[in-house]
Amino acid sequence: MKQIFALIYLITAAWIVTAQDEKWPDLDKSTMDMVYYPQNVAWRNYLSEDQRNITPKLKLSYSRPMKNDRKIFGELLKYGEEWRVGANEATTLTCYQAVQIGDAVLNPGTYTMSALVEDGFWTLNFSTESGIWGSANRDKSKTVASVRYTVEKVGEPREALAMTFQEVDEHTANMVIEWDGHRVTAPIAFNPVLFDNTDPSPMDMAHYPRRSAFTNYAEGEDKNITPKIQVTYSRPQKKGREVFGGLLKSGDVWRIGANEATEIALYEDVTINGTKISKGRYAMFAKLGDASWDIIFSKDYPIWGAANRDESKDAFTVTVPVTKDTEVLEALSIMFEEKGNNLVHMHIGWDTTRAAVPFQF
Repeated sequence: MKQIFALIYLITAAWIVTAQDEKWPDLDKSTMDMVYYPQNVAWRNYLSEDQRNITPKLKLSYSRPMKNDRKIFGELLKYGEEWRVGANEATTLTCYQAVQIGDAVLNPGTYTMSALVEDGFWTLNFSTESGIWGSANRDKSKTVASVRYTVEKVGEPREALAMTFQEVDEHTANMVIEWDGHRVTAPIAFNPVLFDNTDPSPMDMAHYPRRSAFTNYAEGEDKNITPKIQVTYSRPQKKGREVFGGLLKSGDVWRIGANEATEIALYEDVTINGTKISKGRYAMFAKLGDASWDIIFSKDYPIWGAANRDESKDAFTVTVPVTKDTEVLEALSIMFEEKGNNLVHMHIGWDTTRAAVPFQF
């Protein structure tokens, strides 16, 4: 028991010594600061109730070194060197939405910011690297944007580094950095150009006659071929799934593809199983059954899938039989087959399921 009490005493004594060695931090000479855009989002809890739902778009966190009678640019910060745009920890820019800076798009997130300082211009670098002290030894492979800006010489030298946001219009704000008579203005756009990644269900087209898609390459009589049908659709893949009866169930209304509903352009009036369908452009759906599908031609387009479609805009509905094949089609496929006597079948195939829509011209 005495050994246990001795051990407790030693641990307690060591903790007391350690605690006595700890010191409260002094006030840093380069005080830290933070600025939001819009600025009043920082005190939104003091705004009127109908304004409290304001949300931030940008935030800067940085430490503010002082001039202290020094020449900053060209001496303290030598040209050609990279600077943390502040002191102490790396300055960070937080984007609460996608923004465009120069030609680069920054997605929502926090970025460390540094500047390659030259005489007359700075190159601002934005990096996904976090938790670094300044810009020394930073991982440059994590730089996602580098934009060059002209330095403007202003009047009275500013004693402390300062940063702010300046509203330009509802779509743009300037990030302004100023210290010791040098100012850099970096426009930030809130409506960046965003390109989608390659869709896993790529879009495709089917034409009838097939050669009508190549008339600019045609020779002789083929130059007179004109399109009669054009189908635009996205092509989902099976990817090991059970498609009909699993992913798509009997009774479902299907867009006959993925993403936007499949669109069909008829350049002539046609007849399908005795139903006359007027030329024009339609969204095309299929109400699925085990032995047949109801093919729906709708004027409710453009539309993403069949959800909440306006059934009052269903123009024509025809029923076609469904068959099974031994060949498994990984991707949804649509093609046309001439049957003679102005009869053309539009074949729809996916997995082992097949449907044929007979167009009579």
